Amino acid sequence: MRVLTRPVIEPIVAAALREDLGRAGDITTDAIVPADVRARVELVSREAGVIAGLPLAQLAWELLDPSVQFEVQQPDGSRVVPGDVIASVSGRARALLTGERVALNFLGHLSGVATGAAGIADAIAHTRARVTDTRKTIPGLRALQKYAVACGGGLNHRFGLDDAVLIKDNHIAVAGGVRPAVEAARAAVGHLVKIEVEVDNLEMLEELLAVGADVVLLDNMGPDELRVAVDLVNRRMITEASGRITPETAVPIAEADVDLISVGWLTHSARVLDIGLDHVSNS
Repeated sequence: MRVLTRPVIEPIVAAALREDLGRAGDITTDAIVPADVRARVELVSREAGVIAGLPLAQLAWELLDPSVQFEVQQPDGSRVVPGDVIASVSGRARALLTGERVALNFLGHLSGVATGAAGIADAIAHTRARVTDTRKTIPGLRALQKYAVACGGGLNHRFGLDDAVLIKDNHIAVAGGVRPAVEAARAAVGHLVKIEVEVDNLEMLEELLAVGADVVLLDNMGPDELRVAVDLVNRRMITEASGRITPETAVPIAEADVDLISVGWLTHSARVLDIGLDHVSNS
């Protein structure tokens, strides 16, 4: 996902503003700042990372003051270092102060997701593997987080249960085995729908190879077992490794020659990138 459209992000940003404004609005800013005062502020990176979420920050201020001027210096996907000015914002001072926290919440969180994805992507760049996200996302923010993963150089896994078939261990248990699960899925979905199957040992992989699928999810396998699995698959399916993968463990896993490495913490436990809002001037 490379673009965040306004119809996608406006309901999310508006809900965040409603949550923050509550019943009476920003009583602190409204008491202190005259309505006609204008100001200019800058979004500044406090640490190194990858930027994502500027469209949401911009919209947070535009919904409060449609006349806001938002000038981007470091667009989404840019790598920044401490002190880099990411964007400058000019408009009514009340709106800039009131929208500050919502704007920074989105920008800091999504930049943290992008930075985490970039860390894995950089670590495995010498291999052919690519890092991808999962559905382990914050409810309501999936589209935003997957966009951030793409900004960091990662790929997107399925967006929802209706994107593709992913047969996991409990599906296999209920169906009575790998073959009946795959055959039932194949009979039920259209020819354009991909089928992925999770296996956690080589015996299950052998069962899957006998019936076939588009993608195999090699779950919680170490590098040595992954190498054997990749050799068995022999490019007949896309290979995806998963299971408690860190930037350190990602390297030997990628070197086992898998196609994809899926990482849940990129979205469910992302560390916020420290971005501040600095007052520049009144106007």
